[in-house]
Amino acid sequence: MSQSYNRGLIEDFSRWKEFSAGMWAWIFHKFTGWMLIGYLFTHIAVLSSAIAAADGQTMMLAGEEVNAYTGTLQGLESLFIVRVLEVGLLAVAVFHILNGIRLLMVDLGVGLTAQDKSFYASLVLTGIITVASVPTFMAGVGL
Repeated sequence: MSQSYNRGLIEDFSRWKEFSAGMWAWIFHKFTGWMLIGYLFTHIAVLSSAIAAADGQTMMLAGEEVNAYTGTLQGLESLFIVRVLEVGLLAVAVFHILNGIRLLMVDLGVGLTAQDKSFYASLVLTGIITVASVPTFMAGVGL
């Protein structure tokens, strides 16, 4: 039969405090990768409304009849939560790209001694780019 045994620190969830910058970079890179894959499938599902538009289907949006594809996109872009999610998508994509470049440089042997600094730099640069883009993403949306 099955016996349980003491796994020690493996199941100790307070170990996250001991993680180095490299471990956080790995966790964030995996997380952002999965987020981008999830976005890809969601994007394909939403854009599949173009199939209905190809058949000439229309819908009513703000009292006027529009193409189903155009109506879907205009309807989504008018929602505040969608704009917030777009900003989040930008942050995820920018971090994933910057961290990927950092990993490429490490694999090439460039910056091996400054991995922590380059990880923190990618986080700061992601924050700057994301905050700078907020006015662009939020333009024209009503709360």
